[in-house]
Amino acid sequence: MTAPDALDPKRCALVLVDLMDRIVALPLEPRKGTDVLAVAEDLATRFRAAGAPVVLIRVERPGVAEQPPGSALAAGLRHEGDLEIVKRTIGGFQGTGLDERLRERGVTTLVFGGIATNLGVESTARAAADLGYELFFAEDAMAAFTAPEHEASVRLDFPRLGTVAPSAALRFTAG
Repeated sequence: MTAPDALDPKRCALVLVDLMDRIVALPLEPRKGTDVLAVAEDLATRFRAAGAPVVLIRVERPGVAEQPPGSALAAGLRHEGDLEIVKRTIGGFQGTGLDERLRERGVTTLVFGGIATNLGVESTARAAADLGYELFFAEDAMAAFTAPEHEASVRLDFPRLGTVAPSAALRFTAG
């Protein structure tokens, strides 16, 4: 993992995937969902303070009258001005208008976190790469169902798509 160059808050957005109570509560590795949530909340606070957009993606099961309990975003995660995207597939771009909403804001760079590293996060990141976004991955803001699944994404797949770094290494340009 390397420290990235400073991020331009005018061109960058934080994308957090599936940080919902029922998913955060699952048994996860290499860290607990509550630890992922805490790091993600810190990142979101830093992005908001810099004036950069925060995108919160959550999944809804298609074709059901009512979503399972815990399907809302984790309490306190969403703030005024954040973009909430509802997906019905593994990734966050298909049929959600996310690309258009990011482009309207001039976003060209995405920083990812969420659960599960190798599913929702990776699927959304792969689509973002196909759409031409520059990608960064906050390794400590992610977890998967097993440590090997998480490690395969952050050590093998994500470096081919962008830069993997600890959240503390992600900083903004001045001014």
